[in-house]
Amino acid sequence: MTKPSLPELLHAAVTAVGGTERPGQVTMAESVAEAIDGSSHLLVQAGTGTGKSLGYLVPALAHGERVVVATATLALQRQLVERDLPRTVDALHPLLRRRPEFAMLKGRSNYLCLHRLHEGVPQDEEEGLFDQFEAAAPTSKLGQDLLRMRDWADETETGDRDDLAPGVSDRAWAQVSVSSRECLGASKCAYGAECFAEMARERAKLAEVVVTNHALLAIDAIEGAPVLPQHEVLIVDEAHELVSRVTGVATGELTPGQVNRAVRRAAKLVNEKAADQLQTAAEGFERLMELALPGRLEEIPEDLAYALMALRDACRTVISAIGATRDKSVQDEDAVRKQALASVETVHDVAERITNGSEWDVVWYERHDRFGASLRVAPMSVSGLLREKLFADRSVVLTSATLKLGGDFNGVGASMGLAPEGTEGDDIPQWKGLDVGSPFEYPKQGILYVAKHLSRPARDGDRADMLDELTELIQAAGGRTLGLFSSMRAAQLAAEELRSRIPEYPILLQGEETLGELIKNFAADPKTCLFGTLSLWQGVDVPGPSCQLVVMDKIPFPRPDDPLMSARQKAVEEAGGNGFMAVAATHAALLMAQGAGRLVRASGDRGVVAVLDQRLATARYGSYLKASLPDFWYTTDRNQVRRSLAAIDASAQQTEAAQPE
Repeated sequence: MTKPSLPELLHAAVTAVGGTERPGQVTMAESVAEAIDGSSHLLVQAGTGTGKSLGYLVPALAHGERVVVATATLALQRQLVERDLPRTVDALHPLLRRRPEFAMLKGRSNYLCLHRLHEGVPQDEEEGLFDQFEAAAPTSKLGQDLLRMRDWADETETGDRDDLAPGVSDRAWAQVSVSSRECLGASKCAYGAECFAEMARERAKLAEVVVTNHALLAIDAIEGAPVLPQHEVLIVDEAHELVSRVTGVATGELTPGQVNRAVRRAAKLVNEKAADQLQTAAEGFERLMELALPGRLEEIPEDLAYALMALRDACRTVISAIGATRDKSVQDEDAVRKQALASVETVHDVAERITNGSEWDVVWYERHDRFGASLRVAPMSVSGLLREKLFADRSVVLTSATLKLGGDFNGVGASMGLAPEGTEGDDIPQWKGLDVGSPFEYPKQGILYVAKHLSRPARDGDRADMLDELTELIQAAGGRTLGLFSSMRAAQLAAEELRSRIPEYPILLQGEETLGELIKNFAADPKTCLFGTLSLWQGVDVPGPSCQLVVMDKIPFPRPDDPLMSARQKAVEEAGGNGFMAVAATHAALLMAQGAGRLVRASGDRGVVAVLDQRLATARYGSYLKASLPDFWYTTDRNQVRRSLAAIDASAQQTEAAQPE
């Protein structure tokens, strides 16, 4: 039997999922196959509707080597494991004459811990463990969640938190899960043979395709011990999110609450001298945190440096003492000891990292009304880490609807440690950028409108003219508006103002309900508007007439006082580059591209992306930002836009009226 061709395989897979084969998808699949076969790297931009999942899954499955697919969102992981992979494997089985196995793998804390469930949770105030089911009132939300999880534990095959529906709070889940540092280890745990996390790892070892998330990929790169199985091909979907997720994993934090929790957990397990040393160091750290002023610490103040060294040294003493003492009176001593050790080691590691003062780290102090004071440390850049750990020993495919910023892939490539495309040299990863376009006709389906007549936005300033413009646009569109704001405060002010101005158009606001409920209600009523901030920009997929106007209040540059972004910008400038374009403009372009991508989600969608910031039309960097957006028809004519929105609204109303009840 001859080996099936890639077009045959792709056709079979597309038919199986009920899709339509598109030229961009075919081009993508061929390029992914070429990169895998040539052990090279590919950055591929595939617009919404291209069918990029099959564009990489089919050539990956045809290749026959183990592939890891890392995504940023739970929604895409579910789509891959529950829909795309089962159907694709079934469709390709007769052609490949083998049935590739696939599996999902997440971090340990995503899985139910049977030891925690059955033996109880170590607590801070007293020795031993307590029964969380007895401690929580059965009528409370926490108590109900715990009882539901206990029943679920007898039914679930995966123990995966995301398979528990409806979900539970973080507080409830913390009672039945452990971090990798808190885990006793399968060989030492009475429930090791039944451990859900261990079973997931075993399934991943046997699978040809392993679906995971960016965070676990980052941990695999950063930690010394591998957590993912050996693989020859890595595919990163939603790759525009990767740098942010890796930075998050590589960021350390110290808070007084966290340090005091470590003190309480260790106190009963070590000698009095070691416990007192840690207690004294914790008190000194807490006093200084009450006095500190927010902002970046380019040099650690002397008193804070002493406090951190005292904390580091006390933690080191406690870690040694925990290993040297045993107390049989402590119930399930191993679990209590492991949790205490995890807390103390985390404090030690962050304190030592800040004390060592690497030039590649950024340290800053924050104070939140709700969470209190914290000291944070993050890498200036993760590009070197990604270049070394991601691209060294395997073929890597990075894909997203938004990778090409300002007309090329070099900006995103640089953030991942890649030299400009085509650069030759030893130890320089070779890569290719490919834009396979979109099946949508953006110039015919959408308008990019810049409100050039509005006053230039000032930081946190009152923008009465912007609110007037927003009101008129919503009225012209008949509701149907997704408002994307640069801050939560701006979203709240706009929602409050417009609710009184145009009460006939309901305004939903991020944070007032769960995101899922907000999107469901937004999609259900065309007159409804949904306002939110940055985290909403990538979480809304509402094709059809409910979303025909996407509004951005202003260009989403990082705040000037953002410690990490400003440090990165300064570093680029000191190296002779353009810090603003490399950091701030790239950040804004990526968010704007994601925001604009909310408008056209299906072939019948029509509408307007309105940017209420004149700088997109007047500033020198405006052309770079516009080149990062879909190729909509562009205008600054406010009257033309109102007429277009009114016409789109009228057409949608006719369609809705014609639909049967």
